[in-house]
Amino acid sequence: MGEHGPLLREVIDDVARRLAAAPALSKERDRETLAGGEPVTADREARWLVSAVLDVAPAVLARSVAGDALIAAPDAARVREAAERRARGEPLAYCVGTAPFRHLELHVDRRVLIPRAETEVVVGEALRLTAGHPGGVAVDIGTGSGAIALSLATEGRFERVIATDISLDALTVAAGNAERVRVTHPAAAAVEFRHGADLAPLTGVRARVIVANPPYIAYEEAAALPPSVRDWEPPVALFAADGGMARYRAILAAAPSVLEPDGWVVFEVDAQRAQDTAAMASAAGYAQVQVVRDLTGRERVVLAQYVPSGISSSLAGSSAGEADLNA
Repeated sequence: MGEHGPLLREVIDDVARRLAAAPALSKERDRETLAGGEPVTADREARWLVSAVLDVAPAVLARSVAGDALIAAPDAARVREAAERRARGEPLAYCVGTAPFRHLELHVDRRVLIPRAETEVVVGEALRLTAGHPGGVAVDIGTGSGAIALSLATEGRFERVIATDISLDALTVAAGNAERVRVTHPAAAAVEFRHGADLAPLTGVRARVIVANPPYIAYEEAAALPPSVRDWEPPVALFAADGGMARYRAILAAAPSVLEPDGWVVFEVDAQRAQDTAAMASAAGYAQVQVVRDLTGRERVVLAQYVPSGISSSLAGSSAGEADLNA
């Protein structure tokens, strides 16, 4: 850790005191619990922060603390800077610059949505649906940090993965993550990033599966969001028109022009919109429409299969090129 700085234990204690005293974090911490209902404490969060900034495993950090290890002065300064940002309410992932997703560690900042555990379930469903049919193309709509696309590329058996996003800033972050993943996973499928809304950049593509975690929060719901989400994460990745349903409608309308016969659409959904999204897919003629629950029991994934003879024109007027892009 270093030889000429303070004790690591003292730095962690100082971070914990800062976080515990931060008014911006008190309500947020009250809402957060670990699996099994164990509360998130300032001390626990301080250890997460220090572990991430120093890029050491929590178990290694614990051993260093127990052994009265010192921390180098420059590292201590980086920890204090991250702690000050966190105390102002900035999400922890942005403060430390990384977020875990499945087996990956991704760079994140305010240009992209922070990957979340429920999105890991979305990837799992896409992998399950395509496991028996290797090859082909997987598409990730609204890739953000690249979490879904890079997980499909490293865990799936696809020939290639194409990821789109309306945000050039997000594509820059995703491309950087792809470069890092390529070093650690040289056998992963090739990932191509394309700029544009929804499926508009995919002319001529035929995909086995389309996966999307689109913006699905209605604009009128913004005030009810936690400040750590509303005030920090990119609005383009959060909000959608039509009561939060605009992106689902646009993707379902355009998907038949991209999917192979019997291909799948896999959506992440807000629990309160899961049944409406499933009903929309069914009304449009998609087959085997299913709602899947996440690990907490909430309805968070919608699956729909493209059977060419079944797709109706009920979503006409919401193609990727002409749908409302205020999302």
